[in-house]
Amino acid sequence: MNIFVVSPDKKELKNLKDKIEKLRPDDEVFCYDEPLASLAAAREGTVPDTAFISADMSELSGLDLGTYFKEIRSIVNIILIADTRDLAYESIRRRVSGYVLRPFTTSDISFELDELRYRGAITMKNRVYIQTFGDFEIFVDGEPVAFKYNRTKEVVAVLVNNRGAQTTNGEIIASLWEDDGDPEKKQSYLRNLRQDLQNTLRDLKLDGIINKQRGSMSILPDRIECDLYDWLDKKKESKYRYTGDYMNQYTWPEFFHAELDEISYELYDD
Repeated sequence: MNIFVVSPDKKELKNLKDKIEKLRPDDEVFCYDEPLASLAAAREGTVPDTAFISADMSELSGLDLGTYFKEIRSIVNIILIADTRDLAYESIRRRVSGYVLRPFTTSDISFELDELRYRGAITMKNRVYIQTFGDFEIFVDGEPVAFKYNRTKEVVAVLVNNRGAQTTNGEIIASLWEDDGDPEKKQSYLRNLRQDLQNTLRDLKLDGIINKQRGSMSILPDRIECDLYDWLDKKKESKYRYTGDYMNQYTWPEFFHAELDEISYELYDD
């Protein structure tokens, strides 16, 4: 699980970091003394599962920062750190996961981590398997995902093929429709596909696997199990093996297909 800690007070930042790392040694803790820096990191792909945020910051209030995080990933856990209970009601309205009063103890932080509103990335990874070798398919809890539009699955295929890189609407359109055609009509159709993707993942409680920004999207590789990613990372140690078939139903991955062939030849040409 990715945990953000955001506070302009560097002593508080270190105090929170030490407590969280002691309680959750297997989680990744990212510390920021500037709220805009934390927001930039989230938009660039290091998306938090949980964020401990100071309520009183000059650049951006803690609640507003939490709202921006939720625009990127709707199921992020926001835990507000405050001096008083004055913001408690507004925190409830904005669906924060927790509220901690200063001075806080290790027990206070432990309680919030044990009572998170949303489950973390590890649970998502256990639920989502994406197959790229052979035909492309997305499985959730062992069942293939059914979208309203067939092209929606192909949008996900483009994102998976780009391996976490932010992919613009124009790049997605270029992959899905190679001819020039009617650009305005394609933009409109893509908006429908993006909405279908958002609705489907939300219904499955999995909208945290996509990093959505204005005009672009990316897959979050650490939130999914994927044969391609596992094989590229572990090579011969992977439980998956590339045998020449990759996203067979699509023509646009041909250049990356050739790259996979080269990697495979080097691995297995003994």
